[in-house]
Amino acid sequence: SEMGTALVYDEEMTRYKLLWVDPTCKIEVPERLTVSHEALVGSGLADRCVSIPVREATDAEILLVHSEEYLEAVKRTPHMSLEDLMEFTLQYGDVYFHPNIYHCARLAAGAAMQLVDGVVMGKMKNGMALVRPPGHHSQRSAANGFCVFNNVAIAARYAQQKYNIKRVLIVDWDVHHGQGVQYCFEDDPSVLYFSWHRYEHQKFWPNLRESDYDSVGKEGGAGFTINVPWNKVGMTNSDYLSVFCHLLLPVAYEFCPELVLVCAGFDSAIGDPEGEMCATPDVFAHLTHLLMNLAGGKLCVVLEGGYNLTSLPQSVCHTVHTLLGDPIPRPVNLSGPCTSALESLQCVRSAHKPYWSCLGHAGRIISFAGLHLYFFCSDLQADVVYLLTQISSGLALVPDVSTAVTCVVQHVTVSPSSRIDSVCVFQGCSDVAGVLQAVLGLLLPLGYEFDPSFVLLVRPSGCGLSDILWQQLTGLLQCFALGHTLVLIQNIGTLIVCKHCDLFCWAGLSLEAKPQLSTLFFLSTSGRWNLIKL
Repeated sequence: SEMGTALVYDEEMTRYKLLWVDPTCKIEVPERLTVSHEALVGSGLADRCVSIPVREATDAEILLVHSEEYLEAVKRTPHMSLEDLMEFTLQYGDVYFHPNIYHCARLAAGAAMQLVDGVVMGKMKNGMALVRPPGHHSQRSAANGFCVFNNVAIAARYAQQKYNIKRVLIVDWDVHHGQGVQYCFEDDPSVLYFSWHRYEHQKFWPNLRESDYDSVGKEGGAGFTINVPWNKVGMTNSDYLSVFCHLLLPVAYEFCPELVLVCAGFDSAIGDPEGEMCATPDVFAHLTHLLMNLAGGKLCVVLEGGYNLTSLPQSVCHTVHTLLGDPIPRPVNLSGPCTSALESLQCVRSAHKPYWSCLGHAGRIISFAGLHLYFFCSDLQADVVYLLTQISSGLALVPDVSTAVTCVVQHVTVSPSSRIDSVCVFQGCSDVAGVLQAVLGLLLPLGYEFDPSFVLLVRPSGCGLSDILWQQLTGLLQCFALGHTLVLIQNIGTLIVCKHCDLFCWAGLSLEAKPQLSTLFFLSTSGRWNLIKL
């Protein structure tokens, strides 16, 4: 496939700024977009993406989310004097207007829809839109929080209307609550909205009661709004990953979205004056990767906030690296979630337990028959491990998986001269029920704590897992060990080499995402590894 990663950007969206003194709004500057795009260009990432031109959203598209009265009011702003703009701004909260902001707001919403077009039509595998103004605070008849039109909400409605998408997941990792998105979809079960946000027991902006954990949606949409309030500052990578593993991902897999949209605010990264959080930019590589296994990889990331001009471009680059299929950086400084984060997590799980069966197991011991985890720690050296350090990932067809596991483990744990120091083994199991929950709630957290340098996945004959589920598990676990993964599969027939692409997809390893993936391993009955270059 020639599908690539889309990058949607236009310098025109830098051409508005605050024209008067406002201490709240002074952080929303054109440089936010400039430094982000320059970082992508300077790192070579922009050249690896497919550039998609932006377009203006039409009136009809904006009216999918906003009222006609509000649209007509904003239409008048390009012709206003400075005094009129200041007066117009006063009726809304924490926002400013400029003669060019209406044009830029139409471009921002249009950019999000251009990205949806490319991804949903299969022209692009995923992508990112760098836009200004942001959108997630904007409401039906009100600008708010630097936002004019609700870019992601418009894109979601557009995808539903144009492509008949039945289920959309919106993940809002901005440090502020996207109340505009929540209000738009709170009674709609076709859109699952997830937001974590600095809250501090309602003391932090936007200071809304409906941003707390017990706001779960209304009427038919009850259970489809998930709010995770951060009641303390200083949240870390561990806190973010814990919420993904124990809440968002289990619910998202149960929801089974056809499209994933991200309100990508990077004010949740370290050094941001708004967020005051401690998560490092590389955590966004992990968050992005964990979402890429949903919806067949149809993932659209749209910029929201982010006001530290150092951590913002770093976070954007980590996100795009991951969208392109580059190895995920090994996690650092994972000390476990803090007490405050665990309290919020438990409150949200409890509030949503009536709506999601995956959360109904809390407090019970679950038996996963046939699920085997092995962790080995030692210095490693072997032909297999050496090859994996060179090619990133491999697939082995073996006559007997038990013999193969023993052989691999013996090979990789004998020599004191290796650069690799640990192994994680996941053996496919015949009991399908609860497997995904075990992976998300147990294997991922353990893996993040253990930080393996090599992942061995075993799929025996008669494994009860479907091909799709196996692909999802393999994809998820490639967040470890810089993608150094070996899949062992019971060889029950003759390999047709011309079908190797299909075989890799069946194993859950993507040739497109991993261009280094170029080797098949065969383990003979004598325990000798034979290699075929593809």
